[in-house]
Amino acid sequence: MRKWRIWLLLTWLLLAAASASAREAMTLEQIATARSVTDVAIAPDGSETAYVLSVPRRPGVDDDGPAWSELHVVDRAGNSRGFVTGEVSVAAPAWTPDGRHIAFLSKRDGDDHRALYRIALHGGEASRIAALDASISSYSLSPDGRQAALLATAPESEALKKRRKQGFTQKVYEEDWRPVQLWIADLGDEDAEPRLVEIEGSVQKVLWSPAGDRLALVVAPRQLTDDTYVAARVRIVGTDGRELGRVDNPGKLGQLAWSPDGAHLAIISAEDENDPREGRLTVVGSSGGAQRDLLPGLEGHVWSVGWRDASRLLFVSHEGVQTRLGEVGVDGSGARTVLAAEGPIWYGMSVADSGAVALQGNAPEHPNEVFHLGAGDTRPRRLTDSNPWLAEVRFARQEVVRYRARDGLELEGVLVHPLERRGDARVPLILVVHGGPESHYANGWLNGYPQPAQYAAARGFAMFFPNYRASTGRGVAFSKLDRGRPGMEQFDDLVDGVDHLIDIGLVDRDKVGITGGSYGGYASAWGATWYSERFAAAVMFVGIADQASLVTTGDIPQEQYLVHMGTWPWEDPDLYRQASPITHAHKSRTPTLILHGEADPRVPPMQSYMMYRYLKLAGQAPVRLVLYPGEGHGNSRAASRWDYSLRLMRWMEHYLKGPGGEPPDYEIDYRLPEET
Repeated sequence: MRKWRIWLLLTWLLLAAASASAREAMTLEQIATARSVTDVAIAPDGSETAYVLSVPRRPGVDDDGPAWSELHVVDRAGNSRGFVTGEVSVAAPAWTPDGRHIAFLSKRDGDDHRALYRIALHGGEASRIAALDASISSYSLSPDGRQAALLATAPESEALKKRRKQGFTQKVYEEDWRPVQLWIADLGDEDAEPRLVEIEGSVQKVLWSPAGDRLALVVAPRQLTDDTYVAARVRIVGTDGRELGRVDNPGKLGQLAWSPDGAHLAIISAEDENDPREGRLTVVGSSGGAQRDLLPGLEGHVWSVGWRDASRLLFVSHEGVQTRLGEVGVDGSGARTVLAAEGPIWYGMSVADSGAVALQGNAPEHPNEVFHLGAGDTRPRRLTDSNPWLAEVRFARQEVVRYRARDGLELEGVLVHPLERRGDARVPLILVVHGGPESHYANGWLNGYPQPAQYAAARGFAMFFPNYRASTGRGVAFSKLDRGRPGMEQFDDLVDGVDHLIDIGLVDRDKVGITGGSYGGYASAWGATWYSERFAAAVMFVGIADQASLVTTGDIPQEQYLVHMGTWPWEDPDLYRQASPITHAHKSRTPTLILHGEADPRVPPMQSYMMYRYLKLAGQAPVRLVLYPGEGHGNSRAASRWDYSLRLMRWMEHYLKGPGGEPPDYEIDYRLPEET
């Protein structure tokens, strides 16, 4: 009998090994076309969840453009059905109070601008229920479902339209902005024109109170990025626009949520004007007033909030490389953990009147999907499987790594191992640096066009995603550790992480590459110059080359001053000069690929032009500059993303595993595998 059991066990192990070997590693095409849930809205009774599914276009096959976004509905048993699908762009789903219809934003055939639509849960075509002379950017339904508060940019005057047709298309920088206006539309009367509500400033968000008599607004002085970042404030107004109260919140703002009885407003807010990111969970009364922090000292950042009932709030908190679903009383009492920080990475949440919760979450093995947590449940259920092919993919091991910086600060990151490794042989490493720096990596899905982790693993690379000092997820004090010291110790943290991976015997010290976008692009430029002896390749994306010119040409100078620099270039020119990679370009021996969107307002492409020219003139190592027409601070179109992924991986292959020397040819073979 014992021999029989051993034979069965050996047979099972052989079958499991054969099954694993039959599965294939992830390809770049699979990463480029992976579908992901981007928004969830649970029905009032908790029985169904509407969600938006992002469906990327196939590069080189479909007409180029950003991903399509479809409207689907899934029930508690996991039965999902498409409502508005195909070549569509759906946004902001919301249930009508009676739970019989789903509202959403879309621009459909016959529309001049994006409008508000409604579709019945139990059959029928979508119908347009509100439209303006400009695209609706956001909306909120009244508690009886008969009206909608709409936000849209003020339309151009007829005189201005006429002048533009005559060729007078000049722009007056930071002066010819148009505000986002508030409108109220009667949804039951097709002949009624939406009513403009006069609000001083530019409205960023609107949320109708359950009491029905007031609206919570987020208002910026002007429709300029800097103002929307650091100068936006919460205002409480009547439906006629009369101000009923205000909140003098400091700095950045996140989500707002009314309590079910309309007595309180939850606000995810910055702690002060120097706080790099909103993340404090606060509440105010129905007429605003002083904020009360419900989770003082939280060593994390609150990402999402909803109300369990009139006295208790639910929140998603990002803590380290994990996320936690918590609950706290409106008075700050009774804080408890509902879902521990150990499972999927939660990014979005919607709470039903019944207390059930829909969650949007991902894991190392899948992008964002819909999860459901019943009012009395202790574990969430995954309801959707948007990429069933992932079951046939062989995944490399992904783990959390903790290490100490040279000054003793404890840090962590996420490591994706090579899919296969010969014994104890050391492997090449791609270090991926997040932007912000008020951001962080979580131990979830880490595959995207700028960091195709599982594809790199299949090619024999390790990929490391460190959360250096000033990352989010560890509280306000930690996120401020870079203020007045851009780069510096932050980027020492990156090298210390690499040294840790070298010390444990995983990484080949001479085969380390660095990449990242925005602030991560800044880090990549720093790695190619100041730390050139440590990096054999660098790929810099929409990155910073010169701090002084960034402040004076980018669109967030006040945010940079308040949050990061603490001084102006004329006050401390030495700081700005020392913190600029171009200052150290003469040290570079690192082959550097630079990529940038030509329409980037955040980090203007001039930064990449400067970096390219300094490195080119220094003449110590290969450098290449690639520009993406029409793209901004990050690529949105399928073709641009595909080009980026191919160039990133070819550069790393060439210099970390290949012959090195002169760069690979600048032309790219864009064909998908089945076309070759």
